[in-house]
Amino acid sequence: MARVVVTGGCGFVGSHLVDELARRGHEVTVFDGGAPPPDREPSSSVRYVTGDVRDAARLAEVVREGVDTVYHLAAVVGVDRYLDRPVDVIDINLLGTRNVLDLAARAGAKVVVASTSEVFGKNPAVPWREDDDRVLGSTAVDRWCYSTSKALGEHLAFAFARERGLKAAVVRYFNVYGPRQRPAFVVSRSVHRALNGRPPVVYDDGGQTRCFTFVRDAVDATIAVGTSEAAVGECFNVGSSTETTVVRLGALVAELTGTGAAVPVGTRDRLGDRYQDLRRRVPDTAKIMRTLGWRCTTDLRDGLAETIAWARRNPWWLAQPDSGVEPDGEPVRAAGVPG
Repeated sequence: MARVVVTGGCGFVGSHLVDELARRGHEVTVFDGGAPPPDREPSSSVRYVTGDVRDAARLAEVVREGVDTVYHLAAVVGVDRYLDRPVDVIDINLLGTRNVLDLAARAGAKVVVASTSEVFGKNPAVPWREDDDRVLGSTAVDRWCYSTSKALGEHLAFAFARERGLKAAVVRYFNVYGPRQRPAFVVSRSVHRALNGRPPVVYDDGGQTRCFTFVRDAVDATIAVGTSEAAVGECFNVGSSTETTVVRLGALVAELTGTGAAVPVGTRDRLGDRYQDLRRRVPDTAKIMRTLGWRCTTDLRDGLAETIAWARRNPWWLAQPDSGVEPDGEPVRAAGVPG
């Protein structure tokens, strides 16, 4: 049994990580400003401490001597939030990470920092390897504050490793989806809308591709990194290697929920120059497969079906507000998939 701390453990990926760590017999402390999801079963091996990662004194109450591993997932996530709250994005993602790393170094704990495929920006040369270049837009475009803040968190992790001997590793998630995800992302929002009697959404022309990663796969990869000495000092892409167009995703959600065809959302008209989309986002996952033997095993259709079944059982999630911009109203269909 290990003693672990999960910052952001009440969030989407964090809560699933906490569940799995507890299932494996670890003693888990969750540090988060929010409450655990309503569907989470209480566990005697999990305790919750309310706090903000920007508050170093409060954080020091849990990241202290005796802790084996810190999984740092606390962050401000979501296009809606990093367009509306860029100061919070930068403060929490950068200063919070700085506090976690500093305290972990003092405590002698290992740290796994959760990062994102967003760090690659709009590099057109996919699939992206972990050491590929970052290509970003102007600092005047709010879209890139999240990418930049998470990349600086990675720089800090590797700097602490070199200068202070911290055992640190980084995981970069690619489009993780599944139960409990806030309905502000393309998968969760489409499922949420469909089960509330509204059609799924497709952003712009729907031709952009993503590699959708089921949350259980992402959690398994995260724990593999956190429990392997071979992962120390390394960064790993965590994602599916199967590209899916956004229009295909919308059609799959429509098919599996029995709702109408997906409708388009024009991001340029609705969000203006503060947002820039990416045509392709594809990870090269050879490194994590080679080093840790991990690969994504959940097919998109199966993951969507499990997510939809969970959502039907959890009216509290269906009652959450839709966090995205309103669609334009015209159906968009994918060839070969019922609308």
